[in-house]
Amino acid sequence: MAAVVLSMIVFALVGAISPGPVNIIAIGAGANFGLVKALPHVLGATVAYALIVFLVGIGLNEVLLRFPQITDVLQYIGGVFLLYMSFKIATAKPVDIDVAGQTIPPRFIEGVLAQGLNPKAWLVSMSGVSLFVSAQHPAFFYLLVFCLVSFSMCLLGVGTWAVLGHFIGKYLSDDRHQVMFNRVMGVLLSSTVVTMFLQS
Repeated sequence: MAAVVLSMIVFALVGAISPGPVNIIAIGAGANFGLVKALPHVLGATVAYALIVFLVGIGLNEVLLRFPQITDVLQYIGGVFLLYMSFKIATAKPVDIDVAGQTIPPRFIEGVLAQGLNPKAWLVSMSGVSLFVSAQHPAFFYLLVFCLVSFSMCLLGVGTWAVLGHFIGKYLSDDRHQVMFNRVMGVLLSSTVVTMFLQS
């Protein structure tokens, strides 16, 4: 069992810490609002991912394989939502980092939506469940373990991006740097959507 759990940890951490829409939003939130105000987004994304893993594990995987059009619809809805988020980031006005509390950082629900509508999260969870849960006995026990591992690694992975953003926050005290950073983050986020559609 130890070898399976170790493999789960590596798999989940690589999936969670690799660049993607949720992580780009996290670094932007950490940079513009600080780590504490980025945490609702981090927690929302983490809870959503663990829930996705659980849903896939209890049978949604079969439904998605039987009705692949659901995955297509999810991809389009997710793409529109992420493009909207990228527009909001790219056009954000500079804020005084010292009084960033006057603006609204990403909320918990936005973290949930960003992750829940992220096709990468669904595809990674489906791969993980097929690798680490389906072939194990008892499968439900391994599903619970994989959910716990996924929650922990997602919290670590997305949180790392928020921490990184927090540390470059001082650089962003200059309005010009902040505008440039937000535009770059907006372009990166929208490019992940374009890449998603090109790969599908």
